[in-house]
Amino acid sequence: MKAPWVLFLATLSGYLAVGLTLSLRFGYLLGDALSRTSAAQAVLLSRDPHVSAIGFIFTPLTALLQLPLVALSRWWPEITRWNISGTVVSAVFMAGAVVMIHGICRDRGLSAGHSTAITLVFALNPMIVFYGANGMSEAVFLFCTIWAVRRLIRWMHTDDVHDLIVAGIALALAYLTRYDAVVAIAGAAFLVAGVTLLRKGRASWRTMRRQAVLDAVLVAGPGFVAFLVWSATSWLITGELLAQLSSSYGNTAILEQSGGSSGTPLTNALFAVTAVIVLGPLLPLILPMSTLLAGRRRDLEFLVAPVLFGMVLAFQAATYISGSTFGFLRFYICAIPLAVVVVVQLVPARGNPRTRRLGALHRVRPERARVSRGLVSTTVMLSALAVPVTGWAMLQPSLSSQQYALGHLFDSSPESEDAVSARSIIASFETERMIAEYLDQQDLPEGSILVDTVYGFAVLAASEHPERFVVPSDQDFTTILNEPAAAGVEFLLTVPNTGRGQSDAINRRYPTIYEGGGTIATLDVEVPNDGADQPDWRIYRVVGTEPGQA
Repeated sequence: MKAPWVLFLATLSGYLAVGLTLSLRFGYLLGDALSRTSAAQAVLLSRDPHVSAIGFIFTPLTALLQLPLVALSRWWPEITRWNISGTVVSAVFMAGAVVMIHGICRDRGLSAGHSTAITLVFALNPMIVFYGANGMSEAVFLFCTIWAVRRLIRWMHTDDVHDLIVAGIALALAYLTRYDAVVAIAGAAFLVAGVTLLRKGRASWRTMRRQAVLDAVLVAGPGFVAFLVWSATSWLITGELLAQLSSSYGNTAILEQSGGSSGTPLTNALFAVTAVIVLGPLLPLILPMSTLLAGRRRDLEFLVAPVLFGMVLAFQAATYISGSTFGFLRFYICAIPLAVVVVVQLVPARGNPRTRRLGALHRVRPERARVSRGLVSTTVMLSALAVPVTGWAMLQPSLSSQQYALGHLFDSSPESEDAVSARSIIASFETERMIAEYLDQQDLPEGSILVDTVYGFAVLAASEHPERFVVPSDQDFTTILNEPAAAGVEFLLTVPNTGRGQSDAINRRYPTIYEGGGTIATLDVEVPNDGADQPDWRIYRVVGTEPGQA
């Protein structure tokens, strides 16, 4: 019990240190992470706090987990301004993912030293470190998915129903973190059903059909319920069943507003393959090797990781090739644990981990299996080789548009085009923090600033007074948008009516407002933006209001 806690606390401390350094020292924040923090803030601290303010574009778990810390931002605004709440959540769950990898090693029968070495290689992978430190959803998603993989690997030899149930819960939580868990849930259901059907051999598959269906329901049922409840809740509250696809704020709309996919199906396919290879550079070598060894050993445990992680990777590749999503390296992060688990399974399984209740069809492993020192060293070295390759890939603008700026953190005088672009990425949301500070100093009443969260989430997260903002999650937002002066609104925060700005509710209601106030407001201040892909802001004062008017 001691080793997992030591690993957890050590990696948690490391990820927290990296995350706080990136945010507090360099001001390096990622938009998706900050938007989830803003959503959590809206649930507790907005002028109209309610649970559904969490939003339905993203699944809710990453934001919900931040609520306890975000509640403290009433007294310590830096928690949301610098995304400290998101950093803590990602650090905790990535440290948990590290513990799960260690558990997979120990369940396989690897020695303590061997398990620790492979686990540390995973924990120190630069992609794992970065996403364990930045507040994005990847850490929570990886934890839940690796947890499910571990439990299904155990079930393959224990036939313990508890392992199936826990795997199902883990997959449901993965879905509540990211939508692509749907394919992992489907893959797990088919895998479990297939394995159960054939546990007694082909001759008995007809008698095992009912058991196969029950096992599939156990592992997929929680995820299916999570999908139904989340979709139904979204439909009842917003009128949209799958807001990520149908909402003007969703991924489909963002792609359209951004001009669609930037590549051809062929170039997108090449990117997807490259992304998987740079994150799991030895997969082309070790996956066939492990497949061959598993076949010789009749080792069904091998199937779990390629099916669950592979389904997620295939889904991301397919959606990018079809032009339905973006080409972000982080979308292929599952290649990292996949490679680690495949390396672990080069070693023959030994020992029988403790379980609650062995099933009738459990398989007994040999208590001892010969493992040469050469094989131990080889597996550790194979795992370690991924670290420099992934680190190199993260610094390439063509592969890693969201991470390559890390290579320019200390570049105070950038000269190359890539360096200048990297500095603007690091500077993202500096302007929004300045706007929040400017508005905080105005001594405004509650509900006196109208803004959409398309771009405004960063202003809200940085503000000491989120209750002063009227935002789309407020139940009276549409009424106030139609008559801002009558509702006591003094300021409108506007962005250009182009690109993503076309989905901004203020632009949709007043299409010319950014250019000249749309007859309802006069320009108060214009704020050029230093951040990458961020708009220049214009703050308008509503006609007929005076400073500080209630």
